[in-house]
Amino acid sequence: MSTVPVLDEKVQLKVEQFKKLDEKLCHYSDVLGLLGWDSKTKAPKKGRALFAKAIGTLSTESFKLSISEEMGEVLEFLTADDVWAQLDEVTKACVKERKKNYEKSKTIPADEYQEYVILVNNANQAWEEARDKNDFASFAPVLEKVLAFKKKFAEYYGYEGHPYNALLNEYEPGLRVEKLDPLFKELREKSVDLLNRIKASNAQPREDIFAQEYDVEAQKKFNAYILPLIGFDMEGGRLDETVHPFAQSVNTGDVRITTRYQKDNVRSAIFGTIHEAGHGMYEQGVNTDYEGTVIRRGTSFGIHESQSRFLENMVGRSKEFWTYFYSDLQNHFPDQLNDVSLDDFYRATNRVDASLIRVEADELTYNLHIMIRYEIEKALFGGEIEVKDLPQVWNQKFEDYLGITPPTDTLGVLQDIHWSFGGFGYFPSYSLGNLYAAQILYTFLKEMPDFYDKIEQGDFMAIREWLKENIHQHGKLYSPNELIVKVTGEELDAKYLIRYLEEKYAEIYQLS
Repeated sequence: MSTVPVLDEKVQLKVEQFKKLDEKLCHYSDVLGLLGWDSKTKAPKKGRALFAKAIGTLSTESFKLSISEEMGEVLEFLTADDVWAQLDEVTKACVKERKKNYEKSKTIPADEYQEYVILVNNANQAWEEARDKNDFASFAPVLEKVLAFKKKFAEYYGYEGHPYNALLNEYEPGLRVEKLDPLFKELREKSVDLLNRIKASNAQPREDIFAQEYDVEAQKKFNAYILPLIGFDMEGGRLDETVHPFAQSVNTGDVRITTRYQKDNVRSAIFGTIHEAGHGMYEQGVNTDYEGTVIRRGTSFGIHESQSRFLENMVGRSKEFWTYFYSDLQNHFPDQLNDVSLDDFYRATNRVDASLIRVEADELTYNLHIMIRYEIEKALFGGEIEVKDLPQVWNQKFEDYLGITPPTDTLGVLQDIHWSFGGFGYFPSYSLGNLYAAQILYTFLKEMPDFYDKIEQGDFMAIREWLKENIHQHGKLYSPNELIVKVTGEELDAKYLIRYLEEKYAEIYQLS
């Protein structure tokens, strides 16, 4: 164990000053996170526009503090070579993260930031209404304003190469299109080949199992039953309903996840809940010593998605998972499942079908959904298309990639919430999560060869503790690239996800 450096008195005072600023910003973030959760789950629609102004005011105060003269001076002092050498690893990580945010945020005028925050909070309601009414035209003017802000922010931040690099860096620090494009290219080519072989297989899983109604109250009871068993701490979190599922961490002891229930789609709520539980368990597992510091969250959106996709797919869609839980599911839905065998249920759960909705896509075609959005976003920031072109471009790419055309904008270009909150650059995180998750899985299997035996026995705590020890506890202490190398011994490589998909679907579809 390394020794903690002994700081001289002046440095110690500056470190304490920094930690107070860091903690205050975390407190702002806690409250803003809670307000954001409330606006998406509990707040009445009529009050949201007024509420957005309050959120904008508080966000601006936090923003001003993050770029204040005091923050700038203390960061400059602590990053001087002679001082930096005296700092411990955790303090260095906190200072580094705050300085990165400071330098980026300092480029944005405070009044523009406040205007932007109010805009995106109102844009969420505009998106919901447009989605409900299948009316992209009503959302387009709002989206154009959001896009204009994000383009301006990209210029403020600065970038090398493609403008989209500035947006990628917000969600996956250090990632560039030059690295992402070849990863996606290899995954796309192998996925399309596997998809074509699956379509030609004579061993197609049953379609009828999920083509029936499943009582929503029974779905809620089943989710409430499995959630603590798979490792989500209900004393440090809660499950609620929303239009678009998400996870929100208030602090390590208050992590809130949401899901959506549909009587004609039982898989959506089950796997959506498991997915968000993966996010929640990551946040619950961060070292509590980091609470009140900027590193008390997951290191990147891609690594965060790796935890949700790992739990949803590699655990939750495994044969072993349902060997353990299937009888419980049958007890909740006897009319629908009592005459359905475990094998038929498992194969149907993993059926591959080109589908319209990303969050309901199977593991294989899911990545094609992400690539569609990624290419559209790059084109928007590259100036190749405009907001008015989105429905047409979206539908054409769905036809090209998946062989289907959305019948409505609600099922097409309006299905995701991300653009309404300015989340350009976010979507690649989902496929990055799949890539990271597969690479982590094969490392996991080397270290715990009885991984799937433990799932079949319902020993999810052993899995949670491995993830906590190797990934969760570190928070933002390491960059995403540093973390994946630390965990797996190598940088991100698409071959692991390709191998995982090939092995899984070759068995399900009896491919040669």
